[in-house]
Amino acid sequence: MTGLSFADLPYLGDSASLFDRIADEPWSVFMDSSTASGTYGRYDILASRPEMCITTQNQKTKIQTYSQSYTVLESPFTVLGELLSKPWESIPDLPFTGGAIGFFSYDLCRYMEKIPAIAADDASVPDMVMGIYAWAVVVDHKKRRSVLVGDRSRTRVNRDWDELIKLFASPDDGKKYPEFRANTPVASNMTREYYRRAFGKVKEYILQGDCYQVNLAQRFVAGVEGSPWSAYRILRKINPSPFSAYMNYPELQVLSNSPEQFLSVRGKNVKTRPIKGTRPRSSDPLRDRVLAQELADSLKDRAENLMIVDLMRNDISKNCALGSVQVPALFDVESFPNVHHMVSTITGKLPDRRSALDLLRGCFPGGSITGAPKIRSMQIIEELEPHRRGVYCGSIGYMGYDGNMDMNIAIRTILHRQQQMYFFAGGGIVQDSSADAEYQETLDKATAMMHLLEGNRADALGH
Repeated sequence: MTGLSFADLPYLGDSASLFDRIADEPWSVFMDSSTASGTYGRYDILASRPEMCITTQNQKTKIQTYSQSYTVLESPFTVLGELLSKPWESIPDLPFTGGAIGFFSYDLCRYMEKIPAIAADDASVPDMVMGIYAWAVVVDHKKRRSVLVGDRSRTRVNRDWDELIKLFASPDDGKKYPEFRANTPVASNMTREYYRRAFGKVKEYILQGDCYQVNLAQRFVAGVEGSPWSAYRILRKINPSPFSAYMNYPELQVLSNSPEQFLSVRGKNVKTRPIKGTRPRSSDPLRDRVLAQELADSLKDRAENLMIVDLMRNDISKNCALGSVQVPALFDVESFPNVHHMVSTITGKLPDRRSALDLLRGCFPGGSITGAPKIRSMQIIEELEPHRRGVYCGSIGYMGYDGNMDMNIAIRTILHRQQQMYFFAGGGIVQDSSADAEYQETLDKATAMMHLLEGNRADALGH
């Protein structure tokens, strides 16, 4: 256990104004609810200056501290578990008081399952990037409160404490970041014809009994210039989503606009909220209601959603107490700025001998973005998608010293690296899916990211 310190800060309705002050610091992270309203829009978490920087790639995990750097060969889950093995107290109404924040890439699945190496790895995304943070700013939109929390027994935290209070409490100094713009059109790694052929192959696998459902995605890429933080500020206005994030690492930035919660642990209470089923929004209120009702009534979408609910029930049951797994909400329709989604909720309880990390390892990657059965679906994805997914369909979030965890499914997520932006959009294919409808669904899901890039083209802006 440790003694935590707290300092109240001015509450700002938009936490992006707070993050402005550290957005250019290496390893600064922003877990962003994007909105101050709604059940899943309560908390934002900001942190920087980690005590440890952890990067896993090519079966090796590099750990960088203030004074040394070393490499280990153990599983990244084992490494992270050891670094979080000295717990400290959980504070009511503070979801995070210190611990790990970062991302697990989709390709981390290779540490647990035998997946062939077929797809190109041109973006060279690490399998895991995590910082260990001993302080954070937590913004509670329900209570309209912002607080700096940290362990001042750590030398660096104590040294920086007064500076951090001044930094976050001072009036906004109007810090400027370079204007963002795209300088090439958005290009996909799949033509419509390529997608149809891949779609047809999935159908063959379903008919042969290999699988029931496969999530097939296409990747988009564009050349860009300017600040990725400026780009994220635009993106979160286009499409505010409750499980969003911005992470600034030395060699890459991640801009996540995700609506989907993968796993949360609070105390011993477990929750997962898989999304399966999508319809576009309409500017016509009547047409919009029709689309939402069409989704709610769709037997196909219900069947797809139920497959993933069953998969996730099985996955969380590996680590939850016997008889504790329940489905309190099935086939709910939730509306976001660009799409309607069908969402179900599954809950459970961890026994004393199990941790949030055990739960994550047993469920990773999320079934809503692989298909069923999971391992065979991932093998088919590797065969049919031209490029590795990287961060896309992995998971972003935090895992605290107090045992709490909240991780998203990294959909609607952009990777920025070497003046390129990469993002994917996909959808689940089942026996009665239509190639044209599924292809259009991928475009519907990419709407916000397309708007970001096409709406901020250098030629369109006169640059």
